[in-house]
Amino acid sequence: MSRVGASNVSPATPLVAGGDLSVFNISQSFELQKCPRRAKPSISPTLAELLMRVEDANSSGDNTPVNHRVLDLTYACSSLPTSYPFVLSFNNLTYSVKVRQKLALPFCGKGSLDSPEKILLNGISGEAREGEIMAVLGASGSGKSTLIDALADRISKESLRGSVSLNGEILESRLLKVISAYVMQDDLLFPMLTVEETLMFSAEFRLPRSLSRRKKKARVQALIDQLGLRSAAKTVIGDEGHRGVSGGERRRVSIGTDIIHDPILLFLDEPTSGLDSTSAFMVVKVLQRIALSGSIVIMSIHQPSYRILSLLDRLIFLSRGNTVFGGSPANLPQFFEEFGHPIPENENRTEFALDLIRELEETPEGTKNLVEFNRSWQSRKNPKKNHHHQYNKPNTVSLKDAISASVSRGKLVSGATNDSKQLTSSFPTFANPIWIEMIVIAKRSIRNSKRMPELFGIRLGAVVVTGFILATMFWHLDNSPKGVQERLGFFAFAMSTTFYTCAEAIPVFLQERYIFMRETAYNAYRRSSYVLAHSIISVPSLIVLSLSFAAITFSAVGLAGGFSGFLFFFFTILASFWAGSSFVTFLSGVVSHVMLGFTVVVAILAYFLLFSGFFISRDRIPPYWIWFHYISLVKYPYEGVLQNEFSDPNKCFVRGVQMFDNTPLGNFPMSMKLKLLESMSGTLGFDITGSTCVTTGSDILTQQGVTDISKWECLWILVAWGFFFRMLFYFTLLLGSKNKRS
Repeated sequence: MSRVGASNVSPATPLVAGGDLSVFNISQSFELQKCPRRAKPSISPTLAELLMRVEDANSSGDNTPVNHRVLDLTYACSSLPTSYPFVLSFNNLTYSVKVRQKLALPFCGKGSLDSPEKILLNGISGEAREGEIMAVLGASGSGKSTLIDALADRISKESLRGSVSLNGEILESRLLKVISAYVMQDDLLFPMLTVEETLMFSAEFRLPRSLSRRKKKARVQALIDQLGLRSAAKTVIGDEGHRGVSGGERRRVSIGTDIIHDPILLFLDEPTSGLDSTSAFMVVKVLQRIALSGSIVIMSIHQPSYRILSLLDRLIFLSRGNTVFGGSPANLPQFFEEFGHPIPENENRTEFALDLIRELEETPEGTKNLVEFNRSWQSRKNPKKNHHHQYNKPNTVSLKDAISASVSRGKLVSGATNDSKQLTSSFPTFANPIWIEMIVIAKRSIRNSKRMPELFGIRLGAVVVTGFILATMFWHLDNSPKGVQERLGFFAFAMSTTFYTCAEAIPVFLQERYIFMRETAYNAYRRSSYVLAHSIISVPSLIVLSLSFAAITFSAVGLAGGFSGFLFFFFTILASFWAGSSFVTFLSGVVSHVMLGFTVVVAILAYFLLFSGFFISRDRIPPYWIWFHYISLVKYPYEGVLQNEFSDPNKCFVRGVQMFDNTPLGNFPMSMKLKLLESMSGTLGFDITGSTCVTTGSDILTQQGVTDISKWECLWILVAWGFFFRMLFYFTLLLGSKNKRS
């Protein structure tokens, strides 16, 4: 048996199935023994098998020097159960959508209110096999992405006709989510996480709790080597404002986040889009390794180069939803030669085919002749296969047994059982319990936020500046009638400001929306875990903001209540931030555009302030608008702090002559005011002097219409509003992130 010295293996050496195996970037060096190359349908060791051998080598108690230890893979080659090859078959897939038409006037000529149907897939059939890459090609609008979505169960069952089966058995949606992964065309990654951190968080989501953290790290290191990302492992992903990895490396990281659990089926929507030829070739080379490790790889690709074509095993050319060629790349020259358009020598076969298809599409008949020729050619090439049931089971082994064998070999390490009798019923929907998911989501969000401290810093600065302006504007208010009016203005502005500063939460989820949809589409974590985790981690920052605002304004303005009054003021500000951030978070789940979201938030918060009771008291609001008063988020903190300020029955705010201050009589001399008080005393039957208390805090609350609920009820209602909007946000995610075409 041959041996490969660890000293001769570069850390960045890719994990090539069936060839040299890389060292998984661990502290010790190992010597890997090659498995004898097996004939198809046997396949190469999976990552889990290799990791199992690494773990055994790490835990062995021998005295082999750590700088040259042998990693024997004989056990992995001989003792693991035989793998049964998978074949994904799809028959007569048909999908159409209704095209919206503009309303045409009857006298303007042609026009109909009926919506015609546009066929995106028209009876597409084919198969993809384990260990191979099947590529779907065609011009823009040909149906490439639609076919990938159909195979990946991203089109609703009611709209898609035809069947998709694995080893002859129809695939259920729940099972497909467990055994497959889908890589979107766009690279949806957190910009401030490194490559290694991104893959590690994916491992913590998708790998079960029963797998130790050391094994998860070893698996991530193995995947980094397999993806050829060793040199970029410590580099952040980056975005427009932060320099990070290259486009090809970012694409490979996107693939890595979805294959961490070693899926049986891997779907990719144009993984080479936007990459240069070298980066595109490296990405497809990685996909070839993934296929050889025991997976079925199906991808759409726009125009592969000659080198990429050499890596592909099966091709499907589409034109306006129809199949114009299906088979091995080696059959392309014979196919087009028999069609009457031979491919010239030294010309890229796929480029020639795509150019010819485009030319035919521009003719009146389109590609109808090519579609019919493909059907007849396929019948001649496969005369024994029935057209409607062309793709039969590859062997007599059931799907349960085939998946069970793959699980035994280490595939699907997301917690799937290897008991074939209970396979379909015991597949866990999620790899980890909800509390583990919450911890991982929170840890990832905190780490990403810590590397962009300017986001929280700007928000804190806005709160501090606003508090400073209010403190200096309303410095030490007195208890005069004008002071009362100024306190009312301060409370109204302060409470509404807390809600407006929450608007920064709009872009937070909008930036993560598609990452969230990608991760939850294949059950990386629960939607409830995402909502709960982000709700919890938002509280510390809200506490800091609330404490800063309350500390700056309470004493400076001269608010009443002492320490207990300060605590209630602080808790009211905190509850306002909580309800405001929850409301804005809910809106971000409904509105998909940042600027539109800001417009909606500003408008609704303005309405909340209008109906809060500051501009017009509750008793004066028209009956047909009173409902808006009770759903106004500003109403409850505003009324709560008013009661906190004016609830002392012994505190007087208007005395004697002060009752004239807000009237034209306020300009009269003091002697005249005292004579007026004497006259009023005689009329009323009791003495009113210049120091007699005329208006207490209770009178002010009555004037403002703040009499229906207590201040503590205001506080708890505000907190409840926050929880209510978080629940609405959850249902928004539940209903709005199905990620399926209708």
